[in-house]
Amino acid sequence: MARPREFDEEAVLEATMQCFWRFGYEATSVKDLTERTGLTAASLYNAYGDKRGLFQAALDRYVDESIGRRIQRCEALPPLEAIHAFFEEIVRRSLNDRQHKGCMIVNSAMEMAPHDAEFQKIIAGVLVRIEDFFLGCVMAGQSDGTIAQSLRADVLARHLLGVLMGVRVLARVRSDRVLLEGVIAPALALLQPPNG
Repeated sequence: MARPREFDEEAVLEATMQCFWRFGYEATSVKDLTERTGLTAASLYNAYGDKRGLFQAALDRYVDESIGRRIQRCEALPPLEAIHAFFEEIVRRSLNDRQHKGCMIVNSAMEMAPHDAEFQKIIAGVLVRIEDFFLGCVMAGQSDGTIAQSLRADVLARHLLGVLMGVRVLARVRSDRVLLEGVIAPALALLQPPNG
């Protein structure tokens, strides 16, 4: 029978996530993680296996806390409003990101995915989840007439995903509201029905 963890797992995962999110996988040392979590390397490894296991747990937390919850909040809205709300939250998060951490998924896609097949698959799965959210919104909006039918739903969903990725990259170096909203505006305009 497994022993219960003798530390606040939520606090440790949050500290671990913040560390990897800010510095990336390679630049984060075990020393960084022990300093930020207050645990010994042995305790971290006993709980999560190794640095990869820690990173996986941190990435899972980020996906659940950031992306999963945002999708859940937005799915409760009408289709077009859901897409607008999703991007409004992205702009708000980007402008409030004082450390310019960006998006942990985008950062990991750039750092890990090119040379790590396991994390490439994990990150691709998260991007598919976001694309599926956009696809569901577009299909529902095209069905009820609130989203234009000039392009296929899958084409629009992929375009929205691409715009999202671009915004998250731009925000790391130029977190300017006018710039970010200017990138998003044409994509949202594509969604407007002719009489909308």
